[in-house]
Amino acid sequence: MKKILRNRTVLGIASIVLSLIICFGLTPLFNQVISEKVSVARITENIQKGDLITSKMIETVEIGGYNLPDTVLRQEENIVGNYALTELHAGDYILNSKISSKPLANYEYLTDFDGSERAISVSIKSFAAGMSGKLEPGDIVTVMVSDFGDMRETVSPAELQYVEVLAVTAGTGLDTDEYEIDQEAIEKDKELPATVTLKVSDKQAKLLAEMEAKGKIHIVFVYRGEKENADKFLDEQKLILSESEDEAKAEKNETDAINQDETQENSQEIEEEVEVSDDEEQ
Repeated sequence: MKKILRNRTVLGIASIVLSLIICFGLTPLFNQVISEKVSVARITENIQKGDLITSKMIETVEIGGYNLPDTVLRQEENIVGNYALTELHAGDYILNSKISSKPLANYEYLTDFDGSERAISVSIKSFAAGMSGKLEPGDIVTVMVSDFGDMRETVSPAELQYVEVLAVTAGTGLDTDEYEIDQEAIEKDKELPATVTLKVSDKQAKLLAEMEAKGKIHIVFVYRGEKENADKFLDEQKLILSESEDEAKAEKNETDAINQDETQENSQEIEEEVEVSDDEEQ
């Protein structure tokens, strides 16, 4: 019995000591960490994508530092003079991933061309022909043409089965995604797309130009989603183009061979006629 009571007494004393340590040791430290203030930069007015950030657009405030991400910028000198990579609103804290030291290029999708590919715009001649205004940059589409040529056929060229959309542009000249930062355009009725800009090869560009001139182009939606999956469609299109080029080369070689044979036969016939003429003269 005494042993049991003694163990209970020890446990009780240990519990009291542990409680005192928590109350007067750990709790104050935890509260101190939570209540610790840090200075951070905060947006004071709305900033549009691509705008240069000035000192008038930000302020320094003190907030609790507990659980504050390391990516939040705290010093004005690390922000002023940079450009907004996305739209920022008053009251936002600034992450280092949302600013850049380099100005954004207008229509940035045109800056990564190396000369091996082309960008071409085709007209959307009716509401339905352009997917009812639902197309977005990055979409994979098929390009068809109706009323094409003298026979007024509907054609879906193998060379244009999977094509990437670079931009969808309204009659105002603004890309449709620019309406998000154009307040005047938002206040008015948003215009429907007038053209679609596509990323293509030289051969595809020539074909599209011919389709634009001789028929009515229709855009058929194929895929929207992860870039990895979109690239699979584009790789398939490159394979189709490669096979088409190989077939064209084979046909050309065959035609050249036939022409060469015909030329040789004609030469032989001429030589024979000349020989006969010479014999008759003799």
